[in-house]
Amino acid sequence: MSSDHSQIDALPPTFGTLRPPESTSRGRYVLVALGYGLGLAFLYWVLHDFHPAKAWREVRNADWRWVALGIFFDVVGYILQAIRWRWLLEPFRKVRLAHAIRAIFAGVFANMILPLRPGELFRTYLLAKTEELSFGTVLGAVGVERLIDFVVATVGLGLAPFFAPLPREFRHWADLLAAVALSLFGLLVAAVFYFEARLRREKAGIAAKPMPARIRAMLIGLHAMATSASFYPAVLASVAMQGVQVLAFWAVMRAYHLPLPFLAAVVVLLIINIGISLPNAPANVGAYQFFCVLGLSVFGMEKTSATGFSIFAFMVLTLPFLFLGFWAVVRSGLTLHEMREKLRAMPREGPCRN
Repeated sequence: MSSDHSQIDALPPTFGTLRPPESTSRGRYVLVALGYGLGLAFLYWVLHDFHPAKAWREVRNADWRWVALGIFFDVVGYILQAIRWRWLLEPFRKVRLAHAIRAIFAGVFANMILPLRPGELFRTYLLAKTEELSFGTVLGAVGVERLIDFVVATVGLGLAPFFAPLPREFRHWADLLAAVALSLFGLLVAAVFYFEARLRREKAGIAAKPMPARIRAMLIGLHAMATSASFYPAVLASVAMQGVQVLAFWAVMRAYHLPLPFLAAVVVLLIINIGISLPNAPANVGAYQFFCVLGLSVFGMEKTSATGFSIFAFMVLTLPFLFLGFWAVVRSGLTLHEMREKLRAMPREGPCRN
């Protein structure tokens, strides 16, 4: 593919910005109710027949040195995410790493205190504002991030049965998800090649069928990211990021003395990451525990121990980011009230312009 990004200069100020449809307060309440409802349903199932006394004994026996190592790996994972985000945006501007890290921590904080995972929009807004990029450009990079993450996670699940005996039903679902992920990635590659061919025809003076301005702007941005030399390090950073997250989860498993192999950490974390992509309550409460227990059941762990571990892992891998995220929001110059108001305004007004 050509790496000629001269078309970037033709981007409109709001490249990639698709204004959300006008939403009523009723629609928002339905989504919020759905998120909280799923969270409560998941929690009910997880906590049914749960034995707190047994779980407390297991927590008291935890090795906190492994917990500290798990938190360290988790922080490194988010720093790698910031580096990847920076690389994806390199065709448009050399983003300052400190600003990318701060925006990601602030986004994590927004996900913890508000339903429906608004942190992606909030971190996009912060980075677009501090780096003087259009909201749509930054959000487009976030969309590419999510697609790469989905492909890496589902391919990992698809490969897991080759390394350990897993239930047949699990293998069927893993194969299905891997097929979906590879199909989406194939469409992304096809779109890039299509636009590459179109640009060549246009440069040769060959007339092409007119294309809607917004679609063209999105394809220009996608083409710029995918053909940039920094795209390939960004993909490798995605693999490294999920690898570090697995190390964090495995360290917490060791801290809790779970008698499971390293592969179990890989499979369980991938299941959690896919599961919490559903609309859910703040901080993924309920969904995290449900999919953690579900993943551990693949390896034959009884429900009480799995539930105790799911709560323990959630606490030690979530609470540190509550403080880091709060610090990031304060450093951004916004109050918590302003953060909430900014997120509420986005569906009504569309992404803010710089």
